[in-house]
Amino acid sequence: MKLEIAVIDYGMGNLRSVAKALELAGSRVLVTGEPSRIRQADAVVFPGVGSFGPAVAYLKRARLIDPLRAAIDRNKPFLGLCLGFQLLFDFSEEEGMFPGLGVIPGKVVRFNFAAKGLSRFRKLKIPHMGWNSLKINRQNGAAMFKGIAEGSYFYFVHSYYGLPGDDGVVAASTDYGTEFCSAVARDRVWACQFHPEKSGETGLKLLRNFVREAGK
Repeated sequence: MKLEIAVIDYGMGNLRSVAKALELAGSRVLVTGEPSRIRQADAVVFPGVGSFGPAVAYLKRARLIDPLRAAIDRNKPFLGLCLGFQLLFDFSEEEGMFPGLGVIPGKVVRFNFAAKGLSRFRKLKIPHMGWNSLKINRQNGAAMFKGIAEGSYFYFVHSYYGLPGDDGVVAASTDYGTEFCSAVARDRVWACQFHPEKSGETGLKLLRNFVREAGK
């Protein structure tokens, strides 16, 4: 029987493309915002696009925060994508100061090329949008990036990025004026700032890696 993955529906993100990519990777997919179905699923994928604050507010209204934290506490395979990556941090500075799920110690900050030492990058556009390459941490990201070459390109769309408080969770980094964390891995929690579902065969390979590891 195929692994059942719950793709969290919290009103943000291209859930159809994420679900289709996971199906191509070999899993059964349930797109749901029901806490009970999240608890029953074999694994959880937490996608999203948009703003941090409204996403947290929706999660609270939909009573999804406790099921998400419970899935992680129970060591259920968990993959956060883009905004779903950022929401795992302690808090974000996007349009204020908003608390996240507190799974990954650290904060989410905006690209700031006017900062000291980065003024030469002022012409870089925000959001960071398009294809960019990864510097893979083969120790932390071994399972996530199995079969994926160093320097492989993935698709990004974001103005904010995560700053982990512990470098030990960094699975990959990317350079856009400054080197930032583009993927984390801790226990059975994986998360990435880029969109694997929009990243062609390389992104599908990452999703296959997740499905394979989740089935162990």
